[in-house]
Amino acid sequence: MSSSKPAVSIHDFTVKDARGNDVDLSIYKGKVLLIVNVASQCGLTNSNYKELTQLYEKYKDKDFEILAFPCNQFAGQEPGSNEEIVEFACTRFKAEYPIFDKVDVNGQNATPIYKFLKSSKGGIFGDGIKWNFTKFLVDKDGRVVDRYAPTTSPLSIEKDIKKLLGLS
Repeated sequence: MSSSKPAVSIHDFTVKDARGNDVDLSIYKGKVLLIVNVASQCGLTNSNYKELTQLYEKYKDKDFEILAFPCNQFAGQEPGSNEEIVEFACTRFKAEYPIFDKVDVNGQNATPIYKFLKSSKGGIFGDGIKWNFTKFLVDKDGRVVDRYAPTTSPLSIEKDIKKLLGLS
């Protein structure tokens, strides 16, 4: 992304996938996105991964995509390598959605996409991400429309996803 023009949507970013390849997020134009910072050793892991997989199965053919960003900033709950993280999510939870390179979501080294997400939709305690499984809902134009707490069940936001997909 050029520094001359500020990002106006998620589609302005390029991120690294779990294998280290660049992924231009403009490939998701026209899709509703749920962007989540994930961890494999969190108390919220089982319920979130299970429900994310259910949502993905239900809507993946209806212009819906989940983008998972592993993060080890919360009590060291994502210590594995990218390969281990992908193996865990795909084997244990049948995750078929993209899992990206492990990132920082807070602090000086926060990845640009998370700086953008947080500035678009601050949380109740300011911009910082408070814990694993904070979720951002993004419309088909790449604009952040909502932010959900780590304890918000993915299935409980299904109605919001359906609305953005035009299925409600």
